[in-house]
Amino acid sequence: MKPRQGRPVTARRTPRSDTSAYSWASTPEVRGRMQRQQTRDTQPELAIRRLLHATGLRYRVDAAPVPALRRRADIVFGPARVAVFVDGCFWHGCPHHGSRNTKANTAYWSDKIARNRARDASTDELLTNDGWLAIRVWEHEDPQEAAEEQCSKPVDERRGGVLFRRVPRPRNRVEPAR
Repeated sequence: MKPRQGRPVTARRTPRSDTSAYSWASTPEVRGRMQRQQTRDTQPELAIRRLLHATGLRYRVDAAPVPALRRRADIVFGPARVAVFVDGCFWHGCPHHGSRNTKANTAYWSDKIARNRARDASTDELLTNDGWLAIRVWEHEDPQEAAEEQCSKPVDERRGGVLFRRVPRPRNRVEPAR
């Protein structure tokens, strides 16, 4: 099997020149910056994933919890039916930090963030109706608290209180002959 090199294909963002004629971006530089925005493996997401993994929890990354639903969660605990979304303050309209005014295309951005929030609410509702627990974590929240309180506890509760975590096996160390 060929080892995977570098970032996953789903994480790569490439500028598209064919859409510049109908772009909402105020300048080509802004448009390029928006196209390079990471969709996965952001620093807040990585911090939470590291902490969850260190506790022994295993999960899928950037996966659709329900295949028929064309929306992807950042962290998915399949058997427990828990989907975790690590939301950026600006893009998802954080009540504390996401209300800053933009300097260009203010009408577009306020509508865009409203659409994102509506889509987030719709996703949560669709997942709940399908028996999933949708957890939203803001990027400014403490990763330790988010991992322990918002993610680990609900996953453990949904698994019936039984901790299904992988415990590292002790490695067989061969003592050198003396």
